[in-house]
Amino acid sequence: MIPGQVHTWDFGEGMQGYVVNFSDSFFKSFLLQPEYLDSFSFLDQDSSNNVLMLSEVIRARICGLFEELLDQNARATMWRDDMVRVLLLQIFLLIEQSDSVDRKKSAAKGKNATVRNFIRLIDKNYDRLRLPGQYAEMLNVTPNHLNALCKEHLGIQAGEVIRSRIVLEAKRLLINLDLTVSEIAYKLNFNDNSYFTKFFRKETGMTPEDFRKSPAA
Repeated sequence: MIPGQVHTWDFGEGMQGYVVNFSDSFFKSFLLQPEYLDSFSFLDQDSSNNVLMLSEVIRARICGLFEELLDQNARATMWRDDMVRVLLLQIFLLIEQSDSVDRKKSAAKGKNATVRNFIRLIDKNYDRLRLPGQYAEMLNVTPNHLNALCKEHLGIQAGEVIRSRIVLEAKRLLINLDLTVSEIAYKLNFNDNSYFTKFFRKETGMTPEDFRKSPAA
């Protein structure tokens, strides 16, 4: 999961596994390509990419690497952090190369640098910038060219990419029952609650209140 992604787990009995938390900067000081992690298809804002079913062979190898990671992390050695980085990258690469990854989504994410940068900019500015032209200017391309690239590599127009990111954040915030719909509208920089409700209903087919009551929430 990417930083700041709201999530929940509901495990059945007898569940076993590993949880690793690390910061973006943990790898940036180690890799020549600072945005290298963005190339992995399962590390993005789309939660449908975040859960993968691994084959028995891959799962055994991944579990072995996690055990080695735990062992390395427990050591107070000079190269401990680098060993942890190497093992984590090996885990990511094994998963990315496995049959568990949706190749179409993976190709769409890694194929075009402008589209990747567009998505990255949306993640940072979705609550302030809502027009494709604003992002096109930041990317030094025309709005028409940006739209064409999104259609080619993502299958949707640039405006829909932006709206989808806003809806995703709205859903994450709606799951948090401590926030009112009005507070969420303000947090997402909508002028008023009614405009936010209208936008959310148009994009999802339900009101924010209905979403909170639905099983999806």
